[in-house]
Amino acid sequence: MKYDLNLLPVFTVLMEERSVTRAAERLGITQPSLSNALNRLREMLRDPLFIRERYGMQPTPKAEELAPVITAALASLDGVILGQQEFDPTRAQQLITIAPNSYVEFVLVPALVAKLRERAPGIRLRFTPYGSDLVETGVVSGMTAMALGRIADPPDNLIVQHLTDDGLACIVRADHPQIENKITKRQYEQLKHVNVLPPGRLRVGLFQALQRTGLKREVVVSVTNFLAVPEVVAVTDYCATLPRLICKHLARDTRLKVLPSPVDLGTFPMEMAWHARYRHDPAHRWLRALVAETAQELGAPASA
Repeated sequence: MKYDLNLLPVFTVLMEERSVTRAAERLGITQPSLSNALNRLREMLRDPLFIRERYGMQPTPKAEELAPVITAALASLDGVILGQQEFDPTRAQQLITIAPNSYVEFVLVPALVAKLRERAPGIRLRFTPYGSDLVETGVVSGMTAMALGRIADPPDNLIVQHLTDDGLACIVRADHPQIENKITKRQYEQLKHVNVLPPGRLRVGLFQALQRTGLKREVVVSVTNFLAVPEVVAVTDYCATLPRLICKHLARDTRLKVLPSPVDLGTFPMEMAWHARYRHDPAHRWLRALVAETAQELGAPASA
């Protein structure tokens, strides 16, 4: 029996997306083409593979059994084929998908895009939401090139590189009636606070830091995006506790002032994770080096 290896990536995307529509979008093909590929997969593997249900497509037991085998096979093929290729960033023409969390998207992505425009103008980036689960990013299946953020409990098929560490600082409006050049613990606990609720481990880290130090705060506004925080703080007497690298950007806003937190809240890591299949991929290695370089320039050295 002949096997069409082109169908295997279709299988991995369907396993991840559980939707013909979303899978077709990610693969850059039409829905009819995807449906046709799925029918050929079913015939080749002699199993329905996916059963349509009310909330999406659910894999059959055989699909669940085959998934890790097919993923490993694709990784082995990529390692052999891609490892033989050379990469010239000045001539490269490709689309790369990256999953940064909202913090990384704010502090690192603009500088990364600027470097790519200068050094590899033919590379296009697509950013996909980090979400609260590494599986959702696509990095676990290898469909997404890398995830950037705080990587907790990665599976064995992911390689994680530490990029830099960041701490926490406070912002208030520049003409705050109570706060001058510093915030005391008592003032911090008396102020009303704006809280940002990004998904994932960054949120957990801040709450853990507050709990560890015994620092209390009264949250009166919670937003879902870092960009909303300065707009709220600038027109209120509220305070916000944010990563220092974000505060570094906000320090340019004359409506605001950045101050040290009243107690040391510790640090948290920025990390990069990618599928083991990309270990020797020349293009991916080049991009990883560029990401690490960009992180170094944020203010702290990156670890290899």
